[in-house]
Amino acid sequence: MDLKKLIKEALANKDCCTATKPTKAPILNESIQSRTLMTENMQYHINNKKPLYETTITYGSSEYINLWAEARYLYLREVIDLTGIDLEKIVETDLGEYGMFEGQMVPLDMPMPDEELINEAEYQGRKVQLGKPMQGDVKKFKVFVKNAKGKVVKVNFGFGGKSAKGKRMVIKDKNPKKRAAFRARHNCKNPGPRWKARYWSCKAW
Repeated sequence: MDLKKLIKEALANKDCCTATKPTKAPILNESIQSRTLMTENMQYHINNKKPLYETTITYGSSEYINLWAEARYLYLREVIDLTGIDLEKIVETDLGEYGMFEGQMVPLDMPMPDEELINEAEYQGRKVQLGKPMQGDVKKFKVFVKNAKGKVVKVNFGFGGKSAKGKRMVIKDKNPKKRAAFRARHNCKNPGPRWKARYWSCKAW
């Protein structure tokens, strides 16, 4: 059966999208345990009650991607139950799968790690910290990042600042329905590059 179809069925049978904050480890369905083989990595997370997103496996490695592919396989077959961030990654992303890009197979939904958070760069003659959202001026927030050419740019995002003309809007990311509607409306499954406002708006939600 197609994985996309399995996900839709899982969504129809589980109230998964409301469980966004708990960070519990995968819970094994004991009745299926004897019929299912698991990798040592998955068994480690279950035995130690450690969420998958806290894995110590090297980010971006084949082992890291395989862990999420295994989690997706086991979750869709109801071998394990997931909550919180682990569940979001399985339901809202294609992490663990591969797709074709410019003639090569690449892992899907592998965002860049926030390595830029500790780096400084120069923007219009002054030192700025890269990858760290802060209070904005034109918009509610701003963040400095490098674009595809390696140039440091300022990304303005969010409803606020001078562009809002005194109006105010609160991010209601803790409301599951509003959060899901926002992410669907802005196609946050594919938020685009880090040097575009949509990427950071999706990250905030």
